[in-house]
Formats: sequence, structure tokens, C-alpha cells
Amino acid sequence: MTIAPLPIAVPLIVAAALAATDFVHRRRVTNLVAIATAATVTALCAILIFRSAAGPIVYWLGAWHPRHGVALGIALAVDPLGAAMATLAALLVTATLLYSVKYFDAVSNLFQALMLVFLAAMVGFCLTGDLFNLFVFFELMSVAAYALTAYKIEERGPLQGAINFAVSNSLGGIMALIGIALAYGRTGALNLAQIGEALAQRPPDALVAVAFALIVLGFLVKAAAFPVHFWLADAHAVAPTPVCVLFSGAMVELGVYGVARVWWSCFAAPLGGDAIALRPVFVWIGVLTALVGAVMCFRQRHLKRLLAFSTVSHVGIFLLCLGALSHIGIAALAAYVLAHGLAKGALFMCVGVLIHRFAEVDELRLRGCGRRDAGLLFVGVLFAASGIVLAGAPMIGAFLGKSLGEASVEEAGFGWTVAIFVVASGLTAGAVLRAAGSIFCGWGEDEPPGVAQPQEGDVEPETLELHDRTPATMVVPPALLTVAALLVSVAPGLEDAVQHAAAQFVQTGAYADAVLHGRNTFVALPTEGLKAADFVWGALSLLLALAVSGLALFGRGLVERVPERLRRAGESALQPLEAAQSGHPGDYVAWLTAGAGALCAVIVLALR
Repeated sequence: MTIAPLPIAVPLIVAAALAATDFVHRRRVTNLVAIATAATVTALCAILIFRSAAGPIVYWLGAWHPRHGVALGIALAVDPLGAAMATLAALLVTATLLYSVKYFDAVSNLFQALMLVFLAAMVGFCLTGDLFNLFVFFELMSVAAYALTAYKIEERGPLQGAINFAVSNSLGGIMALIGIALAYGRTGALNLAQIGEALAQRPPDALVAVAFALIVLGFLVKAAAFPVHFWLADAHAVAPTPVCVLFSGAMVELGVYGVARVWWSCFAAPLGGDAIALRPVFVWIGVLTALVGAVMCFRQRHLKRLLAFSTVSHVGIFLLCLGALSHIGIAALAAYVLAHGLAKGALFMCVGVLIHRFAEVDELRLRGCGRRDAGLLFVGVLFAASGIVLAGAPMIGAFLGKSLGEASVEEAGFGWTVAIFVVASGLTAGAVLRAAGSIFCGWGEDEPPGVAQPQEGDVEPETLELHDRTPATMVVPPALLTVAALLVSVAPGLEDAVQHAAAQFVQTGAYADAVLHGRNTFVALPTEGLKAADFVWGALSLLLALAVSGLALFGRGLVERVPERLRRAGESALQPLEAAQSGHPGDYVAWLTAGAGALCAVIVLALR
């Protein structure tokens, strides 16, 4: 008997039970039930990683098995990469629920129910083998995320952030649905493997290219890629901090995963011959996203916005890995997402500790506050260590994913983008280290160079009062996540495991054989090892992070030596980026519409 449906069904059933009995359960009971459920889902997903190593686990709901290669029912198709993404999401939900036990002074039991629905949607998104159900779980994830963002609905900020979030992502979902409808109209199928087989039997045309472009755009909105990334910082600024752990640690990564899934399962066979033309599209989106996110990250003093733009920048790096359109690129994506998700979860939890203690999220107003007791100094160590994880220093944190990613883009003919890996990871890690030095060591000045003023209305209280101590449940989860993130690149067997999982993920024909015909035709693909140059690039990323953070904290004299004309030119160049982050849904819709039109045109032209 397979356990594949249980990680989806169990949290949905428990969430319904908690919502139905909200008037009966006490908060302590609800917390225990929710944590136990999320931990159970984590264990089930981890088991699926190992069970699917030899080939996908295919489960047909209602026992509606395919006949003559035609899917009659709805399938779950579990491969190691999808199961690993589901495990990461479930692990972060478990850590977040444990962290939230003492975080909120007052919270309804419905919070846990929403978190479990969010978990079920993320796991279902990772495990489904059906394109329409991919959209269904996409929307279920979105609805739960909107509700969690606006959980403090009595306040203006969360409501406005949730509206921006909902408008942008709903439009993205509609575009994805239109693309799915076009694919269904051409193939008469919704099963991912069957769509891939049907499209492979005829030459691709403009309709197939448009369908692919619309589906990709829908997922890129969820991934917060440039220029449809604006909602992310607004949502992070006002959502409860524990919820931000899931937004940055799991949800946006699933947007990139969705792009990879539909490409390799459905469109790689018909459009794979045009991969050389398609690679620049993903690469340039990745470059722009990485650089815009990195620059905006370093400009922030609002800690949650800082981490949100760091996530945008890393999404750009993920897209560079994906843009290689190779199994090494997918392996890089998997390893990088793992380190990033763990580190970003720990960082948001550390920010939550500051909010819990001081009801403040502004870096400069918090300057020196972290020196008050040993507990906060320990949180500062975790904060700085997670920043180093993001830098991809040699054999630490994101180093494995970064090294494989650099190898994949070099093999694809985009070796110059290695500099983007270094600059983006260095700037984002530098911003985190700057904040750590300012808050927990009291270093720096009242107005460090290069940092913008906070936007009005960014600071919303998440707790009812200040606290003079930090509960253990708010320190243990980020500590465990940080340690795990630090050890990703040296975990025994992980390098081979991610490359084996990626090799299975990219074999479109073998995937269709397993899902529709019950045959295992997967073959081993060449693996990539670490090289001396990888250590050089990793060291450069760390040195850049240390340099820019040191310059921001201690380098005002050096900055003032730069000619005023150049400084004004730099500020003027950044003004359009900051003005675009207006907070107005209409502006974001305009950017999304323009981005949709441009992306569809570029993809169609590239594939023709």
C-alpha cells in the first residue's frame, strides 16, 4: 500500500477538524495537534524520497488506471525531487508552528488550520502528476497565503498587503489557467505525462508556445521574478513573521519548481529542439531578477523587506540554474533551494525574536539592542551564520548549489553569469551581515551609506506588548534550521543524491513510461564534481559580503570621497526601482500585464 496520498489528505482532514471544533479546543491542544500533524507529514514525505529513488511512485486516485497510454483518472507521480521539495515545505511548517507557540500573545485556533491547509497545498503541488491539479493546489496555496497575510485583518497594513498579493497572484493564476486550457485543447489531456507524449507527436506551433509562456508566467508570479515581483516585499512587510518563513522558505521556490515541472514533463519533448533559443529567456530573467533583488535588498533598513528582496535575488539565481536546461542545473536548483529555504526560515525567526522583544523591525532603530543579554547575542550569531549560508562560502551552506549552478551555466554557454552568482549572493549576504553588526554589536552609524529611508506604514505591531525574555520555542527552531543550513554542502551523499534525483527529473520519456505504461526506463546521467574554481568563486562571494557590510558599517569616510556627481547619479539610477515599489495594485497589474506580453512575445519568437 502506498503512502503517497497521506501527506496531502492528513493535513486537510486535521485542518477541517480544527476549524469545525474551534469553539471547543484550547490553544495548547490545537498547537500540539497541528505540530504533530506537520511533523507526521514531514516524516511521510521523507520516506517518499527514498522509496521513489529507483523510479516514480505512481498512485491513481480511485484506482482509475490508464488504458493504452490514456490517463482516465488523476495521478500522483512522486519522484525524489518533488518529494524533497515537499519535505522542505513540511519541515518549515513544523518549525514555524513550534516557533509560533509563544510568539503570538493572542491568536485564534484558526491560524493552525490555515497553516495546515497551506501545507497540504504545497505538498500536493509537489506530488501531483496532473496539470489541472497543479493549478488547483497553486490556487489553494494562494488562498491560504492571502488569509495568513491578512490574519490581523483589523489593521490597514496587512489588509492592503494581502490585496496586493491577491491581485497579482490571481492574475498570474488566470494566465496559467488559460495556458492549461490551450494545452488541453491541443492534446485532450491533463495528465502531465500524457500531455508530453501528445505534444511530442507533432511539430510545435505558436499555440503550444503561447500555452507554455502563459503557464510559465503564472508560476513566475508566484516565484516573484522580475518584473512581477513587487507583491512579495509588500506581503512580507505586513504578514505575521512566522508566515514569512513559509513565503520565502518554500512558496516562492515552488513557483520555480512549477516552471521546471511543466517544462520537463510536458514541453521538453516538443520544444526541446529549441532549447538553445529558450535558454537566453530564462537566463536574462534570472540576471535581472538577481541584480534588482540584490540592489533593493542592500537598500533596505526594514528587516522583513530586506529579507524579502534577498529572496527575490535568490529566485534570480534559481532561474539561472533552471535556464541551463540540464540535469546539472536542476541538481543545482535542488541543493540551492534546500540551503536557502533553511537559512531564510532561520533569518525570519530571528527577526521575529526582535519583534517579540522590542516591537520593532527597523534596523537603525534596533541598533545595539541585541547586546542586552546572552540570549539575544546567540540569536545574533544565528542571524550572521545564516547570512554566511547565503553567501555560498566554500563548503558552507549554499556552496554546493552555487557551484553546481555555476558549472551548469558554463556548460550551457553562459559562463559570464558566474559573476551574477557572486554579486547577487555577496550583496544579499552583505546586507544580512550589515544588519547583524548593527543590531547585535552596535556597529555603524545612524544613517549608513547606501540605505534608504523606510516606507510609511511599514512597521506594524505583531505582539501586544514588549517582552523581557525570549522563550526556548522561539530559539530552538532557528538554531536547528541554521545548523542544518550550514551543513548542507558537507552532508554525506547529498551531492550524488541531488544529481541522481535531477537525472530522473529531466528524463521526459522515461517519466511518461513510468506514469502511463508502468515501465522503468530511467538511465544514469553523468555527474558533476566540485572544482578548484568553485572554491575561488565561493571565497569571492564571502569576501564581497564582508566588504560591502564593512563599508556600510564603517566606511562613511570612503563613501564621502566619491565625487558627489557620481553619488547623485547612483541615487538617480535607483529611484525608478524604488518608485516602482509603490504599493498600489494598479501599478503592479500594469507591470504584470507588460511583463506577460513581453514574455509571451519573446518565448514565441524564440521558439519559432
